[in-house]
Amino acid sequence: MDEVEFILEEAKEGMEKAIAHLKKQLSNIRAGKANPSMLGSVMVEYYGSQTPLQQVANVNTPDARTLSIQPFEKSLIQEIEKGIMMANLGFNPMNNGESVIINVPPLTEERRKQLSKQAKAEAEDAKVGIRNDRKQAMQELKKLDISEDLLKTSEDEVQELTNTYIERIDKILEVKEKEIMTV
Repeated sequence: MDEVEFILEEAKEGMEKAIAHLKKQLSNIRAGKANPSMLGSVMVEYYGSQTPLQQVANVNTPDARTLSIQPFEKSLIQEIEKGIMMANLGFNPMNNGESVIINVPPLTEERRKQLSKQAKAEAEDAKVGIRNDRKQAMQELKKLDISEDLLKTSEDEVQELTNTYIERIDKILEVKEKEIMTV
């Protein structure tokens, strides 16, 4: 019985990781309003090594359409601008000598549809991950020396777990799509 619980727990952990990964990926897809996580992929040259932007500056959103980046050292302003341009996020950074300011342009209808497709693709990847966890758990259960009844019950539990996580993915996607399509 302990082995079955272990396999179910392992499958659940894998599915949780798929959900966490999906949330992280969706946070990188911008939905019209400015969000510090939009700059999560920006790397800055800092004393000869590539460093994440969050480690060399504070990123704030003074309003829904503006990102303000306050470097810890003023000498980094040019490097931060360069890092934003290199990240190819479609932003045009400006500096005022003290900080870097990015005006986030409103999304066009076409761009919203592209972002929605991207979100669906990320959700589909997460579902594939969930299904792989299910497949692995089912194979592990079949290897065990347990009664047919226990095997059937355990397989049903794995399927139920899978359905629950796929529903969660659908809900997360629905929220993100609504966020993207809201003008």
